[in-house]
Amino acid sequence: MSTQFDVVVFGATSFVGQILVKYLGNTFNNEGQESLNWAVAGRSQAKLDQVKESSGQTHIPSMIADAGDEEAIKTMCAQAKVIISTVGPYALYGETLVKVCAETGTDYCDLTGEVQWIDRMLNKYEASAKASGARIVHCSGFDSIPSDMGVYFTQREAKNRLGDYCNKVAMRVKAAKGGASGGTIASMINITQEATKDSSLRKKLMNPYLICPANHGHTARQFDTKKPTFDKNFKGWTAPFIMAAINTRIVFRSNALLGGLYGKDFQYDEAMLVGKGLKGRLTATAIVGGLGAFLVGAALKPSRWLLENYILPKPGEGPSPKQQIEGYYDIRFIGKTPSGKEIHTKVVGQGDPGYGSTSKMLGQVGACLALDTELLADKEGGFWTTSTLLGDRLIERLEQDADLKFEVLS
Repeated sequence: MSTQFDVVVFGATSFVGQILVKYLGNTFNNEGQESLNWAVAGRSQAKLDQVKESSGQTHIPSMIADAGDEEAIKTMCAQAKVIISTVGPYALYGETLVKVCAETGTDYCDLTGEVQWIDRMLNKYEASAKASGARIVHCSGFDSIPSDMGVYFTQREAKNRLGDYCNKVAMRVKAAKGGASGGTIASMINITQEATKDSSLRKKLMNPYLICPANHGHTARQFDTKKPTFDKNFKGWTAPFIMAAINTRIVFRSNALLGGLYGKDFQYDEAMLVGKGLKGRLTATAIVGGLGAFLVGAALKPSRWLLENYILPKPGEGPSPKQQIEGYYDIRFIGKTPSGKEIHTKVVGQGDPGYGSTSKMLGQVGACLALDTELLADKEGGFWTTSTLLGDRLIERLEQDADLKFEVLS
């Protein structure tokens, strides 16, 4: 397909879109860097001009497209190999773009963490993507690259070092620092509203294999940290990790797309490490209580109104540039093979997880889709995960240009 641009950033005026524009400008097309022919898109020319000015990218072409304008979306897709979308909540604004990309054979990536929306997109457009050759890659940010690529790395090293894949992997967030964005909050409130209104959706969201291909055949029961729990393997108290709901489902989809490579009985869970002894237990209890209060508040209209208008950041708001730079995360994995051998690994990232680091990860997924043509030559159209489509090459990119590090500890 002949196109004018390698990549178009759709939603360049969003909070993460602005960070992404700066990142692409700093990472590509300068002396000694890869060449990437890219453009920005959004619904307001004036705002696009502001973003280009503030990021020092005034030379970058721009185009106008609204998330709900299918004809404008088609015009945009006709000019790009890859669309990177930062327009969320995706359940509210993302469908038209996925539909057009799937129908026109345009590769696509985003940073959604909305599993109910991914399920709908799979049901509606996976057949179109397979027919057209479009490769659709959701969850290309903090949810769920550290989890999905972390498991991939752990399994790769287990096979190389231990001679077998792990049929059990546990992920624990050892440390993280970063601020919440209004876009993420809006997505969480939206899924809570959807689930409150729809009992069938609530049932679906309980299924760990919700977005696995049909007839995947995986029936292993999965552990889900919902209360303060002492983890003997990590020797500390754990609390629920709010992104586990999407991350675990992406990891299970990866295993299913690989034909059950990690085993039909593969088990995977995520939680936050919060400390040892009484202090750790009390911290875990406080986190559980806080998450419960947020979910109840988001489900009830009066308290939701208060949260949205007076307490939580609004869409377009998020961590300051200083917070984006100073943020970080340290994620640990323990994998166990069927014979009982263990491997311990970690993934660390520099930058606010949801925005400073996410923009780098998202940019590298888009670049991989656009530039690594040999890698993708035999990859057919469809809905992929980052690990199953991009594998080792994405790890190389993330370590080289996105301030991530993948390491075997023991």
